[in-house]
Order: sequence, then structure tokens, then C-alpha cells
Amino acid sequence: MTSLPGTLTHRRWGLDILRIVAIIGVVSIHTFGALRSSPELEGSRSWWVAVALNAGFIWAVPVFVMISGALLLDPRPHAAGPAAFYRQRLMRLAPAFIFWQVFYLIVVRQWMSGLDESAATMLALVLRGQPYTHLYFLWLIVGLYAIAPVLAPFLREGGRRRALVLGGVLILVTVATYSTSALLAWAGSPSPIILSALTQWLPYVGYFVAGYALRDLRLTGARMWACGAIAAAAIAWTILQAGSVDPASLLAALLPQSYLGPVTVVIALTLFVFVNSLFSGDVGTGAGRVIRTLSEATFGVYLVHFALLIAVRSVPWFADAATTSVVSAVLVWLIVVVLSFALVVPLRRVPVIGRIF
Repeated sequence: MTSLPGTLTHRRWGLDILRIVAIIGVVSIHTFGALRSSPELEGSRSWWVAVALNAGFIWAVPVFVMISGALLLDPRPHAAGPAAFYRQRLMRLAPAFIFWQVFYLIVVRQWMSGLDESAATMLALVLRGQPYTHLYFLWLIVGLYAIAPVLAPFLREGGRRRALVLGGVLILVTVATYSTSALLAWAGSPSPIILSALTQWLPYVGYFVAGYALRDLRLTGARMWACGAIAAAAIAWTILQAGSVDPASLLAALLPQSYLGPVTVVIALTLFVFVNSLFSGDVGTGAGRVIRTLSEATFGVYLVHFALLIAVRSVPWFADAATTSVVSAVLVWLIVVVLSFALVVPLRRVPVIGRIF
């Protein structure tokens, strides 16, 4: 294919766009979570805004996992064998994996939040794979990296059909498992699913494989817009359910709201295909550089944003952002997004320091 002057080709720009929107969504989830739970605001317009900006981005983490699958299960990273893959990928992740867990356990939890936890408590948090709210993702992604060299040859030999079947079966089994747990709780026989550090990745293998299976699917015309409409409708339902359906009801048990709930699966799959189809063409050189820079910074933004969120909320002007003021919360959201990118983009270029982003 001949590219036009001033354009960039041969990159899956839809994945970059999804990454950028997803990380903005993750910051939104964490910014508006407390406001959504505020009894003073419940039922008000401000509360509904918080619900929309919290529940409406429930698809963000599943889509991050799908993007990882689209890239990591490609045959090329595995051409030199598992040892080379682990050496390149896991060793690249190791500095961030270690640094941010220590940073959040010590700096954020003990100093910024004043929790004064014992060494035993901190060790328990690490063993659960949750040294801080969002850092389970580090254990999740390490687990997926670990099984990628096993999955990649199996998928390569069977083509896209095998990937579609495997991803579909794994997602269905996972959704059924978590929905069964929700139904048992509704029926008065709770059977919670507990994950540890070493199993955080297990429920997400279906998304991981689905990202690879669907990465080259491109819809056009009415089919593309129908796919987008399904995603939009599922997001709208998620917001409506979050704001108006009793969490103790049978409906809530049948459609549990989580990253592994049935409606979330519909959103993640359809949004992934829609955005990749919509942005399947060439991108201008200038826009491409910006998109690529922001996309490559999203992992660092994911890691640093929660510390910045706590820091911004500690400013007196934004003291009410967590509980009473949706206007303050929106400002905090925007500030944290901008600060996170402004910090991560230049630091990624600094030798040694860049390795933790």
C-alpha cells in the first residue's frame, strides 16, 4: 500500500485510541467512586453525573487486557522462543512491578494516607495482589505475560477461528462462574471468589485471547455503526442499572456489575471492534505522533495517577471533591489526567527512571 504524504501507516491506531480513552476512564472511575457512594448526593443530578462517569467506564480494564492480547499473542514477539520473550518482556516490566508496589505501600499508604500499617499487613496486601486499589493490574499482567508463550503457538496453528472459539469459551465460563457466585449470594448462600497475587490473571484470559481474535476484524458501514450502537446501549444500561437497580435484587444478581459481568463483556467486545473499525485508516503524521506518545504513556499514567489523585484532593480547594461537589470532582479528574501525562511523557525518556513507567 502506498501512503499519502504526511500520513503514518502500518499501525493499529484503534488500539492507541482505545488505550488513551481507557486510561482517562480509569482515572474517572477512581475520581468519582467516592462521590457515587455519597449519601448526601444520592438521587440528585450531581449524583447521576458521578454514577455515569464511574460506572460508564467499567469497560476500561477489560479493554486494556484485550489490547495486551492483541499485541502479546502476535507470533512475532515469540519468534525467538519463550526464553527470549520472558527476558525481553518480563524484565522490562520488573522495575515498574517492584517500584510501584513499594511506593504505594510506603509513600502513599503510610505517609500520604497516614495508615500506620504493620509489616504483616503490608505483606498480606502484596500476597493478595492488592498493595493498592489499582495495583492488582501488575499481577494480572505478569500472569498474562507468563502464559502468552503457551497460548501464542496454539493460536497461531489454529488461525482466527481457534482464537475466537477459545476466547468465547473462556469468557462464557468466566461470566458463568462470577454470575453463579452473585446468584448464590442473592439466594443467601454466599460463595465469594477470592483471588490471590498469583491468580489475579486467571479470570482475564478470555479477554486476553479475544483481543487477539478480534484485532483484525474490521466492520464497515451499517454493521460498524450497529456495533457502536450496541456498545453505547450497553453502557447506557450499565449507568441506569448502577443508579436505579437495587444491588440486592435478582436482576442485579443475574447481571452483576463488574469487569467480568455479562453486560461489561458486551461493552468491551463491541467497543473494541467498533473503535478499531472506525480508526482503521491512515493518520496524519502530526496527529500520529501525538496519539502514539499518549498511548505509550498510558501504563505510566495508570501507575502514577492514584498518588496524584490523593495529592490533588489534599488541596483545600478540592477538599469536597470526594463527597459533595461534582464540579470539584470534574476539575480534579481533568487535573489528574493532565498532570499524569505531563509527568509520565518526559520521564519515560529519562535513562533509568523511564524504566518504571
